[in-house]
Order: sequence, then C-alpha cells, then structure tokens
Amino acid sequence: MSADLDAWVPDEIEATTELKRSWQAVDLSAVLDGSWTPPEAHVGRRTDGVGLFYAGKVHTIASESEAGKTWLMLSACIDEMTAGNHVVYLDFEDDEGGLVRRLLGLQCNPEVIRARFHYVKPSTALGTGINADDLREVMAVYKPTLTVIDGVTEAMTMHGMDPLSNKDIATFGRMLPRALAAFGCAVVCLDHVVKSGENRGRYALGGVHKLNGLDGAAFVLENRKPFGVGLVGISTIRLAKDRPGQLRKNGVPSKEGMFWFADLRLNSHTEGFLEVEIVPPEIKEQGEFRPTALMGQICAALEKHGPLSAAKIEAVVRGKAMTIRTARNLLQIEGFVSDGTPHALLKPWVEGDQND
Repeated sequence: MSADLDAWVPDEIEATTELKRSWQAVDLSAVLDGSWTPPEAHVGRRTDGVGLFYAGKVHTIASESEAGKTWLMLSACIDEMTAGNHVVYLDFEDDEGGLVRRLLGLQCNPEVIRARFHYVKPSTALGTGINADDLREVMAVYKPTLTVIDGVTEAMTMHGMDPLSNKDIATFGRMLPRALAAFGCAVVCLDHVVKSGENRGRYALGGVHKLNGLDGAAFVLENRKPFGVGLVGISTIRLAKDRPGQLRKNGVPSKEGMFWFADLRLNSHTEGFLEVEIVPPEIKEQGEFRPTALMGQICAALEKHGPLSAAKIEAVVRGKAMTIRTARNLLQIEGFVSDGTPHALLKPWVEGDQND
C-alpha cells in the first residue's frame, strides 16, 4: 500500500481492499462454485430505473464546460438522498452557495440536504495530518453510497501533480479516488475534455491513464441543446468504458466505440425551479446510425446456418468488421440474437424504418 493511502485509510478498510497484501494468491472458490456474481450498477439511476455507478468503484464523467456534468451528478445525488443514503461532495471548483442553490432549484428538500449532503471544500493538500483525519471521519461517520470529486485537474494541481503525467494520474488515483472507494461507495470524478473535438474521443483532459486506470465506468457528455433559463437543455451521455461490463447492455452502440447510454435533460422553468431527468436513448430523436442491412444479413445467416460464433458471423456476412459488430450488438440489445456464443437467432428479423 502506498504511503498516501496508508496515512488515512483505516485498518478495517485496508483489510477489505485489493490494496492490502495484493500479491497473495486469490481464493477462487466463489467463482468456481458459482456463488460469485458480477457487480451491478445501483447508484444513481435513469428514469427507467437502470443504475449509473457501481458501489466501491471509481468512475469519471468528462465534458466541455456547460455540458451538464454537475447537473448529472446532482441528479444522482438526489436519487441517493431520496433513498435515505448519504452523499459526500468534494468540490475543487465551485462553492457551497452555487451547489446548494442548484439542489434547491431542483426542489430537493432543505432538510434532506442538511442531513444527507456532506459538502467538503478543500483549500490545501490532503497530506497525512488533520486534513486526512477530517476526511476519514466524514467517510466513516456518514458511510456515503456516493462520493463526488468535482474538479480532478484542480485537485491534482493542488497536490503538486501534473494532470498530463500518467505517473501522477496513477498516484492521485490511489491517493484519493480509490482510497474513497475503499469505504464501499461509488466514486465519481468530474473532469474536462480536450477542447478540440477531433482529438477528444473517449478521453478526459490529460494522460490516457485517466481512462485506463478506472475499475468502474467512464462517461462523456456532449451538449446537443444549450442549457439556460426558460430552455430545455439536452446532453448526450456516452459510455466510453465499462470495466465490469454490466452497463453496455442498457445502451446503444455509438461512435468511436462508445455506447449511447442516456440523455441528460434539464428543464429550467425559472432560476429557482428546474427539473432534471436522465432518460434512456431514443433512437429516432438522435438519428444514430443503425446498420439495418447488416442486421438483416446476420439474422439470415443465423437462420440458414444455425448458431455461429462472432468470428464466423464476420466471415459469412459481407461488410466492415466494426460495422458487423455494431449490428450484432444492436441485435443482442434488441433481443433478436442471443448474448452467449455461439450466437443464436431468438426471433425473426423485422426491418423497421431506421436508416441504413
């Protein structure tokens, strides 16, 4: 365990994490006897009840300014507090006035905020002294299900770290996000994307380790309709990475290997009355590419040849491999083709009115 973690994570928490004596052989009994189950995302939710974040794991949300990162997180915070859970919010960018006013504007009960929303505004590095003691006490006393780190770049700079350095990113990840996750909560880090859309892709601002080092999920927000008083703003929520692999089935294959997971909708009636929703994808509204011709060819091949592996599907169906995979993923999501390999046809393909 690193000195940073050892300085403030309690012994009883250390003993339950992979960061403690991780070079010992792992007991595989639970996996082998079938009692092990993969993690499920239960923290925060879409309007259809599908969860956003995994307990005990680290996630990121990245976007340009004014794409709705904070609104998305406050929606998840309200979900948790409404369920009777506690939230810890580490804010390296804003202040309590701006954040709490947003919660009040979303009609969150002031007494619920007072009792279950625990706001921390760090102004000095965590270190190993009283700051670490204070954070340890907050986590141990309130036992949050969700902890937010708002402003990863600012937090790293405060600690003398370079957000462009993969080494510093890994060090910071162990020092704060993963140490917080050791308390059993979902940790979500809010970050910026690079300004150039051509170079952005799936990455937040800084080294690639921000994505590679995650053990939860990474989301990217892209604004489609601007937010403002009297407007209904909309941002697309894309799933860039899903280490446990349980979220992609609830999304739609999208550009650059990402999945269109949801839309963030913020209806700002007045400055003091707003409504926020995280809604599932709506294909016709977004106009996402659907390779319906290849979807039909895959179903025809499975009907003719019977169950086929993914490799054999790509050998039989004519088209680009990546597009064939997108078509197969869509067929699995929509219940036409089985998830397991070899893939079998579950119901006849009926071509809709979507564009090829």
